[in-house]
Amino acid sequence: MRIVFTSLFAFIISGFVGGLVAQELAVATGAEEEYVIVFMFSVLVTFVVTFVFFVAQLMNDPVAAVAMAGKWTLIVFVVLLALLVVLILYSDSSAAVVRKDMPMVAGLGLPGLVTIIVHWLFVRWRVKRGIAEIKAG
Repeated sequence: MRIVFTSLFAFIISGFVGGLVAQELAVATGAEEEYVIVFMFSVLVTFVVTFVFFVAQLMNDPVAAVAMAGKWTLIVFVVLLALLVVLILYSDSSAAVVRKDMPMVAGLGLPGLVTIIVHWLFVRWRVKRGIAEIKAG
């Protein structure tokens, strides 16, 4: 039951923080309707990260599994983000189109990174706390 509550609270907290970052980027960049994609992507990242960390908590050594899940989730996300940047930079678009797309790429990247990091920190804290309670009890 502890795993379910940890995942639920991590989902809420990381989704909220990622949404705040997306909102601030939308305001800072003067975003328009297409920025809805950023908010949808932020929710998708939150769901995927919640599932990954939920499964990691079910492993025999949850502390190591959560650490590995956090590391590999960040690596995969950064690689996918780098591929998106390369795709935009090396497409047949003009410089004006690339400049227009970069706030969208930042909007896809920063909230996702913040979501992953906050989720990882919260789950890691809860897992270590749970292990300490088991050893003390």
